[in-house]
Amino acid sequence: MTDICVRDYREADRPAVMALAPRLTAGVAPWRDPAAVRLAVLGWVEAAIDHTLLVAVRGDLVVGLVSVAERRHFAGELDAYVGELVVDAGHEGQGVGSLLMRAAEDWGRRRGLGRLVLETGAANRRARAFYDRLGYVEEDVRLSKPLV
Repeated sequence: MTDICVRDYREADRPAVMALAPRLTAGVAPWRDPAAVRLAVLGWVEAAIDHTLLVAVRGDLVVGLVSVAERRHFAGELDAYVGELVVDAGHEGQGVGSLLMRAAEDWGRRRGLGRLVLETGAANRRARAFYDRLGYVEEDVRLSKPLV
């Protein structure tokens, strides 16, 4: 892991970052339109480029990304928020995601925020287990039911 570093996004990273975006479709409910989901995740990453986006790099290769922002909870607290976390498939299980999450946590701490929050798909068991290992707890649950 010593050969991987996390740094701010650079414009030259755009092709690699956008190539990682489709990995965000993992864990989306199977009844959601896959084409619409893919379009949405591309839009999320595109929007993150214009805000705070951190990338994990090994040499010149982007192997992961995390977007961070401030978001107000409905109870009024201002939290650090991870919108997207993506690791290249060939680098999963090597600590890249943990490194990116530590960078996101540090980002929030530097701003004096007391909590980092994020969302993931209920069916994305691998991501949920990953966040659990990092000490995250489930706070809200979204339920849905077909009406036809």
